[in-house]
Order: sequence, then structure tokens, then C-alpha cells
Amino acid sequence: MKIYKTDVKDNKTTCIENIEKGTWINLCAPSDDEINKVCEKLEIEEDFLRYALDYEEKARIDIDEESGSILYIIDTPIIEEEGTSLIYSTIPLGIIFVRDEYILTISLKPNRLINKVETSKDIITYKKSRMLLQMLYMNAQLFLDSLKKINKESEVAENVLKSTMKNQEVLHILDLEKSLVYLTTSLKSNELVMEKTMRGRIIKLYEEDEDILEDAIIENKQAIEMSQIYSNILDTTMEAYASIISNNLNIVMKILTSITIIIAIPTLIASFWGMNVPVPFQSNPFGFLIMIIISLGLGIFATIWLKKKNMLS
Repeated sequence: MKIYKTDVKDNKTTCIENIEKGTWINLCAPSDDEINKVCEKLEIEEDFLRYALDYEEKARIDIDEESGSILYIIDTPIIEEEGTSLIYSTIPLGIIFVRDEYILTISLKPNRLINKVETSKDIITYKKSRMLLQMLYMNAQLFLDSLKKINKESEVAENVLKSTMKNQEVLHILDLEKSLVYLTTSLKSNELVMEKTMRGRIIKLYEEDEDILEDAIIENKQAIEMSQIYSNILDTTMEAYASIISNNLNIVMKILTSITIIIAIPTLIASFWGMNVPVPFQSNPFGFLIMIIISLGLGIFATIWLKKKNMLS
């Protein structure tokens, strides 16, 4: 648990020890004791905090009439390591307006959005509405950043696939497709939250706040369009490489079949002359050499014929 407060005189935000009015309280993977302490101090329901700790929780807005608190849950992008590859996913982040006195954020694990807010010089803890909208804008920018990284990784994987068809690269592209599905779904959920906020019935919006929210909505829409474009590109790429792999397999099978035919010719002749019955050239001292020449000749003829039929290329 970290507590931040902005000085009214110089607008400098510092980390403090105790919870005071006008502070921003950030809970990251909080313990039960920390949750109980915060709930007692702020006089809010414990369940209100735990909603954001559910990994499957969707982006939404909830209002607690009794405590006068407003809960915003948004999806924020994270990058996780899975083996040697990176998985781009999202986790819920809870932003709670506790009356007009505190703003509280709570999340399952450290994330880039909170890190970005903590290092920002524009955050003013006693301007809670603006702080929320700034977080929405920063969150949309993080989605765009993740999408650009996914695009770069997909380009690298495509270049590798052009030179060698490795299962590892195909699986990597499948992971990127899965990541795009997560990001697109979360972006659309966040868009609904921002549009609901834009209507002005949840929190009071000032003129400057509306500009920030409009910018956040624009960034979010751009991220949705980018994710859909990248997803379509990856789908097309996977279909193309599936066709290439199938075509390469057909070529290999065609070549192997042609080689089998060529090898079968001398084997067939050797089988005939190996029978215990009278055969041509059996009394000829050069019979073995003659059969070798005939086998080679038929093999060369078959090779030339298959080559003309494009069976060896």
C-alpha cells in the first residue's frame, strides 16, 4: 500500500505514511490486513475493493449509494513471460472515488499504468475526476504501445517463416493472435466505460476534463482499429503460410514418389534376372554389364521423362 498527496501550494505530489483527505491510495496485490485497514479508515464495504481483485472481472462502473463511493473497473495491458515468449494480456484495475475525499486504486499485480501514474508530474491527487481521466488516457496509450510491440514481433516471426518453416514461429504467431483477442475485447469494454462517463451522469466533468476524456476516447478507438487491422493481417498470414506449408509438403511427396519410381526400375530388372528360370544374357560373359547398362538407360529415360512432367521440381 502506497499513499500519495499533492501539496495545494506547489502541486508537488509526494508519498506519505498516513491516509488523509485528498490523498491517492494505491493497493497492489494487497493483503487481507491492508484491505481491512483501508475499509475501516474510509468506511467502505470490503467487497467493493475485492471486485477488482477478480481476474475475470469486466470493465464497468458501479455505485455504492450507502457510502457514496463510485467504482470504476478498467482493463489495463500487461506483459507476461510464458517460456521464451511474451504474452500480452490484461488485468482489471479498480479506481474508487470515496465520496469527495479520497481516490483509491487497487490491482492484482504491478502494472505499467500505475507505474506511469506514479512517475507523472501532472497528477494532482485532490483533482480526482481529472486524475481518473488522465489514467484512462494513459491506459489507451499503453494499449497502443502493446499493439505496436505485437506488430513488430509478428513481422519478425514472418521474416523467420520466410526462410524456414519452424513450428516455434507458427506457435508464436498463434500466441500473438490470442493476445490481440484479449486486447480487442478489453479495449471495447473500456470504450463503453468512457462513453458512459462522457455523458456526465457519473462524475462531474469540467471543460478541461472533457478535453482529456475526448482524447482518451480517440486514442482508445484508434487502438481498437489497430488491433482489428493487426488481427486481420495475422489471420491472413496464418492462412497463407498454412497454404505454403501444405504446398511444400505436396512438392516433397511428389519428388519422393518420382525418386521411388526411378529406383524401382533397376530393382524390377534385378528381380526378373534373379529368378531361377532361363533369361536372356545368362550365358553371355558380359551379361551383368549389359543389364547394368540397360538399368541405367531406363533410369535415365525415366528421370528425363519425369523432369519434363515437372515431377522432380
